[in-house]
Amino acid sequence: MNEVRAKPKGTIEPLPAFIPYEAFTYSAAALRHPFQPPVKLDLTQRQKGSKDIQPDESRVKQFLEGFNIENFTMVGTLANGGGRYALIKGGDGVHRVKIGDYLGRNHGRIVEISDAGVDVVEIVPDGEGGWLERPRSLTLKERT
Repeated sequence: MNEVRAKPKGTIEPLPAFIPYEAFTYSAAALRHPFQPPVKLDLTQRQKGSKDIQPDESRVKQFLEGFNIENFTMVGTLANGGGRYALIKGGDGVHRVKIGDYLGRNHGRIVEISDAGVDVVEIVPDGEGGWLERPRSLTLKERT
């Protein structure tokens, strides 16, 4: 045992410097695929707006018009002697709406309430000075 202890101790080489792996981030995902032809837009088939359709700017805005319509989901319906109501979740809670109420930032007016959903007609600009009526639907969110 003494012989082993008497032998000179060896030196260990230092560990090589570790080069951290740099991950590649693909940033061209939103660009057109290089092997597909470019999409051609047919502007002649585009729907033209009307000067007759315009939002009522003099109308007092309702609370739910301060939110995007994408933030709303229908969670139920109520019916009583006063009519039929939809329960809309969004904004800051659950709200009761009826036909004729407005919601969303694009002058969306509720035109129909059924057990399956709420139909809304939005008035959006067409980009050329006119306005278009765009139908939207909020379907009932099923409990999961």
